[in-house]
Amino acid sequence: MFVDKNVRVGFPPSLNGKLRVQSSGGAVYLDATDAFPVTRLQLQNKENGEIILLDVSAAAGKATREPVQVVYDGEVSSASASDKTQVSGAGNSGQPATTQGEGTTERRKPAKLNAPLPVVLTRYAAQSLYGPLRTVEAVPGISTVALKLPSRVTTLYPSAPVMVSPMAAWTLNGYSVVALQVRNTSAAKVILDPRELDGQFVSATFQHRWLGNAGTPEDTTVLYLVVEGRPEGAFLAEPAVTPVHAKKSRSSRQ
Repeated sequence: MFVDKNVRVGFPPSLNGKLRVQSSGGAVYLDATDAFPVTRLQLQNKENGEIILLDVSAAAGKATREPVQVVYDGEVSSASASDKTQVSGAGNSGQPATTQGEGTTERRKPAKLNAPLPVVLTRYAAQSLYGPLRTVEAVPGISTVALKLPSRVTTLYPSAPVMVSPMAAWTLNGYSVVALQVRNTSAAKVILDPRELDGQFVSATFQHRWLGNAGTPEDTTVLYLVVEGRPEGAFLAEPAVTPVHAKKSRSSRQ
């Protein structure tokens, strides 16, 4: 099935072991390994959170492969109730799947934000990283941002023994939210305080209030920074690295 958008696929636990799903480059591959009744899949656009709903089912018997193209007419809202994808399999992983039908979409007007922009951005980032697919609230106009940051940010939280690494970012209405992994590097518990952060940002939110000592499951959390403009503008410049040149020793002749 060709979706032509970068999507991730959500399906209920009842399909575990019965349907194999792969998504890559705008194409979604469905391979039924066992029969199952009509069940709804969710395809979420990773850039703006919009959802496409597809009803699929599988029946034992001979199967053939047929491509399906999802055609968009305006802004994606969801698949209509009459749009279904039929998946057939013979009950083993070696059998191909069959898909029939074509997904269509409905027009909808851009929704107004239901909370202040920093709250919307932070909530969307947290849901995208931690929440199940069904809990990610669609935010019209939001899109991912390619981060141009170093793999380690040392200037953001210099007062704490932590390692900060950029993860992902999204933008909406001239503002951005950047998610950063924060990991404790010490043998002691660290209490996280957003007031100690250095940089230019609108809001800062830690996923957790403290970090366990290094090496424990609690030693890592995520920090969400909302900034005006691109994410790079929030951070102080990293210190310049001075190259170290080894001196060659000269051996004296006897």
